[in-house]
Amino acid sequence: MQKIVVTGGLGFIGSNLIKILLKKKYYVINIDKITYASNVYNVKNFKNNKKYKFIKCDINNQKKLISILNKHKPKVIFNLAAETHVDRSIDSPKAFIKNNINGTFSILEAVRKYSKINRSFKLIHISTDEVYGDVLNSRSKESDSYVPSSPYAASKASSDHLVNSYIRTFKIKAIITNCSNNYGPNQHPEKLIPKLIYNILNNKPLPIYGKGLNSREWIHVEDHCNALLKVFLKGKIGECYNIGSNINYTNYTIGKKLIKIVKNKHHIGNRVKIKFIKDRPGHDMRYAIDSSKIRKKLNWKPKINLENGLLNTFEWYKDNKKFYTYINKRDIKKRLGILNG
Repeated sequence: MQKIVVTGGLGFIGSNLIKILLKKKYYVINIDKITYASNVYNVKNFKNNKKYKFIKCDINNQKKLISILNKHKPKVIFNLAAETHVDRSIDSPKAFIKNNINGTFSILEAVRKYSKINRSFKLIHISTDEVYGDVLNSRSKESDSYVPSSPYAASKASSDHLVNSYIRTFKIKAIITNCSNNYGPNQHPEKLIPKLIYNILNNKPLPIYGKGLNSREWIHVEDHCNALLKVFLKGKIGECYNIGSNINYTNYTIGKKLIKIVKNKHHIGNRVKIKFIKDRPGHDMRYAIDSSKIRKKLNWKPKINLENGLLNTFEWYKDNKKFYTYINKRDIKKRLGILNG
């Protein structure tokens, strides 16, 4: 039985990936240090599965990582452990340097040492489209330069460069993926779509930065996770793959679409209206990636359209309100990323 390690498996994308891997009959070892973004509710449906094991571990603990790899002898590690919220990186960049850069270095060192024993071992390093920076026209390709704007994006860009250096210098078997904005079940409500859904469920205004014109490319987390599995099985070592829908929407459009979709199925309160709020510092206007490479080379494409994805995401949060009880309310309601002075 092939064993797979997922770091950050109590988080949003990690828990959704584990669910898919277990359905595919892999044995999954979930490594998570348990932060504010971790949620044990995300693994409630498979926590007692005989093919699932949880290990509490900080990815900066290189010695423990090596011990886990030596003991379980996995085939691959999907690195999803990261600080991901731009607003938090504005408030406190240090945590992003520690976890996204130093943490990746720790994983790379563990992989380098373990690969001497298991030469077929792979690292799939999951990154973001934000490393390419503001893309006002066209779409970013894998060969484009990195121009990150926020401390978060810079920390992920740094981690990508580290991975590439280990591929070239130490010949580790690694692949990098850069994905567009994810949405779907299990996502922390500090992010746009789950934040809007939380406010709809609680009859509150929907906060949109600035004038709502910032444009993002959205992909359902299930489509992303299926792409990651495809990269593991068929991706070429040393390559980078952009993963996205190739369709952009402004934040204002997302808010309007969500209200319309929910209204067609449910009653919503009279306070559920878009409310423009003070913009985020250094807010990039547009992210957009060209994912033609993974479509052509690995025969992957997203299957869930935005309207269906938004509806099933809303239904999940409506039916899983206990999810919120595992989150500090301050982390849901408090506005972050405002520069003072």
